[in-house]
Amino acid sequence: MTSQTYLSALFSLDGRVAVVTGGSSGIGRAIAGALARAGASVVVVARREEELAATVEELTADGCRAAWVSADLGSRDGVRTAAEKAVEVFGEPDILVNSAGINLRPPLGELGEDVWDTTMAVNLEAPFLLGQRFGPGMAERRFGRIIHVTSQQAHRAFVQSGAYGVSKGALESLARSQAEAWSPHGVTCNTLVPGFVMTPLNARLSSDAQKVAELAARTMVGRNGLAEDFAGAAVFLASHASAYITGQSLFVDGGLSVH
Repeated sequence: MTSQTYLSALFSLDGRVAVVTGGSSGIGRAIAGALARAGASVVVVARREEELAATVEELTADGCRAAWVSADLGSRDGVRTAAEKAVEVFGEPDILVNSAGINLRPPLGELGEDVWDTTMAVNLEAPFLLGQRFGPGMAERRFGRIIHVTSQQAHRAFVQSGAYGVSKGALESLARSQAEAWSPHGVTCNTLVPGFVMTPLNARLSSDAQKVAELAARTMVGRNGLAEDFAGAAVFLASHASAYITGQSLFVDGGLSVH
């Protein structure tokens, strides 16, 4: 057996279908690209059609199979419509990545029900509904990978974590519940936990050079995260290599959480 054959058996996603929400920017785009280049047929789900088209154009230019679905994941009907449109492209998914998120962070005393409801709808309810739609089918086919992108705020409160932190903490709990339900049937459910990553979602902090430097100093590697840092971890969790890993939170944070 050659090394290429061995590595392909472990990590190749040839023949797999993936749905990636939030896959047109930031961490989600990096994950969508990694899964596609590893062999999966990828459906990217997000709101902005221009960003979606650019993402898919880049992937298809690299010889990947990719398509996009524009959707509003802030409503139940929007999530359900997105799921069915995604299935129309390449069929039922083997891999679901929930990377779409909203990052509204008013002080807790000023946090209204509208911000709470919007945050929970996108960050928690959409992943739940997509899991309910795709998880049972994965279990029936005896293979599935569900990957959620969470946050340091799922484990500790800082920088006004508010409703955002609550939603991400609940999302990690959802992963454990999904693992309990479906892992006996070949479906693993895990989360990727970023540190501070220079993405559009973190634009508020990224514009503060002093804060960016302070956050980099809190890591062990001496820099903040980049979207591409998640490529290998995502392929690992989506592949056969992670078959015995489920219900876990994998920190991709340069050591920030343990420094």
